Amino acid sequence: MMRTVWMALALIASPFTVLAQVAIRAEKVYTSAGPVITDGVVVIRDGKVERVGPFSQVRVPAGYRVLQAKVVTPGLIDAHTVVGLSGYLNQPHDQEQVERTAALQPDLRAIDAYNPQERLVEWVRSHGVTTMHTGHGPGVLVSGQTMIVKSRGRTVDEAVMIPQAMIAVTIGESAREATKGPGTRAKMVALLRTELIKSQEYDRKRDTAAEDKKPARDLRLEALTRVLKREVPLLVTVHRAQDIMSALRVAKEFNIRLVLDGAAEAFLVLDQIKEAAVPVIVHPTMARSGGETENLSMETAAKLKKAGIPFAFQSGFESYVPKTRVLLYEAAVAAANGLTFDETLAAATVDAARLLGISDRVGSLEPGKDGDVVLYDGDPFEYTSHVVGVVIQGEVVSQEPR
Repeated sequence: MMRTVWMALALIASPFTVLAQVAIRAEKVYTSAGPVITDGVVVIRDGKVERVGPFSQVRVPAGYRVLQAKVVTPGLIDAHTVVGLSGYLNQPHDQEQVERTAALQPDLRAIDAYNPQERLVEWVRSHGVTTMHTGHGPGVLVSGQTMIVKSRGRTVDEAVMIPQAMIAVTIGESAREATKGPGTRAKMVALLRTELIKSQEYDRKRDTAAEDKKPARDLRLEALTRVLKREVPLLVTVHRAQDIMSALRVAKEFNIRLVLDGAAEAFLVLDQIKEAAVPVIVHPTMARSGGETENLSMETAAKLKKAGIPFAFQSGFESYVPKTRVLLYEAAVAAANGLTFDETLAAATVDAARLLGISDRVGSLEPGKDGDVVLYDGDPFEYTSHVVGVVIQGEVVSQEPR
């Protein structure tokens, strides 16, 4: 009995841990798993989608909280951001996304830097982002690890879905900025290749050497060993076509999983990207062009779709206050530049979930998946529409129109 009482008190004290019973009715329900449902309802029980269908066919149990909206979609997935490591104040103490004192830092864990109570997390959540792939960002050759989290929870342990998702690499101009960084592109690729070879040798010795001759633990090499074993991919931020090709060569040489990030000039090497079967987290649609992103295009997403290359949207990193873009707006601009409504929604939901390897839990409104839902007062990609409610795992986390 006492255990039950303590559990009840814990749920009362922590609003983000309550798995509520809620039903959401809308004029249009886009599930990202089938055709739109007119006058539909999503029933969520114990944090999971229980039923989805026309209101005339789905019974809402007594006692459920009922929300209403014009349009409902699955929770949006930001396929690459640094929110939770970068903060809204734009001050050194809340900027944790890049450590510039060294060029090679694959051992830096995002889970040790993520702040779930950062106000930017709340901000993007109120705009419909329920899942984020976040962590160390571009700026040095190997900046560290990324993670996948829900945009809810008071601690990182409550938020985390995958503690080590990818290892972030940059090949391009920003990788020159580290104190001891490589000065040329050839040096960047040579250092990365050398570190992967060291990791191969380290792993071989750890497996085959006599106990008294095994090498001491090396967290940096251990992290890259997981890449060589194809357990986690390299997330390589590249923009120039020549850098994209360098990343593809390294991935082929070491038989590693690769995800291209940014890829402003992807349209110049679409055939090569497709042949390598590499997905792309496309640059933010409205990113400012200049330098190595001078050739970016608002039509990049549409060109990737036409070429049959898997892709997803991201907010990336915004150097100005409030330090983040809004995924919904980036997707909306892509929708106005060559993508259909369904293609745009998929890239922000189910396609992003597949790219990140989490489609068993999120990305679509289907029975058994997490009860992550966004409510709108109109077309999600129309500028005059608003997000009017957000539900994560059955918990209503926002009802302020955005």
